[in-house]
Amino acid sequence: MSGHSKFANIKHKKEKNDAAKGKIFTIIGREIAVAVKEGGPDPANNFKLAQVITKAKANNMPNDTIERGIKKAAGDVGNVNYEYVTYEGYGPGGIAIIVDALTDNKNRTAANVRSAFSKGNGNIGTPGCVSFMFDKKGQIIIDKEECELEGDDLMMLALDAGAEDFSEEDDSFEVLTDPDSFEEVCEALRKEGVPMAQAEVTMIPQNYVTLTEEAAVKGLTRTLDLLEEDDDVQAVYHNWDEA
Repeated sequence: MSGHSKFANIKHKKEKNDAAKGKIFTIIGREIAVAVKEGGPDPANNFKLAQVITKAKANNMPNDTIERGIKKAAGDVGNVNYEYVTYEGYGPGGIAIIVDALTDNKNRTAANVRSAFSKGNGNIGTPGCVSFMFDKKGQIIIDKEECELEGDDLMMLALDAGAEDFSEEDDSFEVLTDPDSFEEVCEALRKEGVPMAQAEVTMIPQNYVTLTEEAAVKGLTRTLDLLEEDDDVQAVYHNWDEA
């Protein structure tokens, strides 16, 4: 992972401002509502909800806020009209971009995403045009400064719980899992008191691309900023090596 530190990106985002935290909580709140609608309010019997709760806790969402969100969604199931939609395309320099959105108006979201791509001199492609360049994985990032376990002990704990891969950087550890094993590995880490800076099922690029032209970097940054500001956008994945 060196050269494109996920942990560095996490710290950068968390340092931005309270508005960014508010956006994250809004995103997770919507995910909770949809998960409850699809599978009920009990995370023990709703795998998707259990995953969202893990993500919420990794983003420091208070437990009472999570519980309120679940209760509200359970009593308001008929009025939850959000649906997931995914867009794929290319930014400048052929950077592959995947956009996950959760929306109550697909026409609005499609127009906004298309505009974000075009303003950065990129373009939306057809479904599947770039997703083959990514692997869907459970990803857990652990801050070394907050983790009391030694690297080898943490690795064995994660692998024994079902993790597929473990890597170490200067400031963090990364654990990768199959999506189906993600919650089991998170639970094993929680039981040992391992703090998780980030924990979610995500899309990991198979290869990263470096941009050397200033115009391309500027255009791609423009697209990513516009997507991040869009309330309907839940997550953006790309294979740009930002180092």
